[in-house]
Amino acid sequence: MAKPFILISNDDGYQAPGLLALTRILKKIAEVVVVAPDREQSATSHALTLHRPLRVTEHGKGLYAVDGTPTDCITLAIHELLDRKPDLVVSGINLGANLGDDVHYSGTVSAAMEAAILGIPSLAVSLVVWRGQVPQFQTAAAVAKKFCHRLLSGKVFPRNVFNINVPNIPTKQLKGYRFTKLGKRNYGGIIIKKRDPRHRDYYWIGGDERTFKKIPNSDTAAILNGCVSITPLQVDMTNYALLEAMETWSL
Repeated sequence: MAKPFILISNDDGYQAPGLLALTRILKKIAEVVVVAPDREQSATSHALTLHRPLRVTEHGKGLYAVDGTPTDCITLAIHELLDRKPDLVVSGINLGANLGDDVHYSGTVSAAMEAAILGIPSLAVSLVVWRGQVPQFQTAAAVAKKFCHRLLSGKVFPRNVFNINVPNIPTKQLKGYRFTKLGKRNYGGIIIKKRDPRHRDYYWIGGDERTFKKIPNSDTAAILNGCVSITPLQVDMTNYALLEAMETWSL
């Protein structure tokens, strides 16, 4: 019986330690091809490059670097680089959380979402690392392998993304898995204003260390409790409850 075929991407670049850890462990259960950005593309969201050509560099068998966004990587992989459609797309392991509102900005999540748009089951995997911590990529890799095995052996969900966040602790210290909704994060002073040597103002978007709001059954709550958070996201963003209520509107 042929091995499953998994496409791996990320937004931290094709040489990122998280991607390398993910690739090593998934090769134990599947045939793997990596198509990832040639440099960091964090917070690029679902950007697609339309106004310049893209370059692809092959770094050995099954490893491609693209000078574009994570969404570009998935689009090129599916439509041009691969000789067949993957059974699963895995994006990660991201160095840092993708919790709550982060999913709207994340290149990691957007790579997985692009796969879902193309009808391929996908997951985004992030390690919740804070400043000064040593990343425990092996923990997130083990979680990813376990969840990939579950998806490959059961019912597929081609128009959905499983957004997985893993606490930055050894695997044995994990306190379980939680199926969650999106939570909320406080981003602190998001705009930093400074002045350059020519006395002109400039701005950094980023801000302080982020904190969580304690919302029950949310991804942020799961992480605070030392649990892996798994949040199902969907391509169809329609608010059906509001759509039904709008039927009574008169304009």
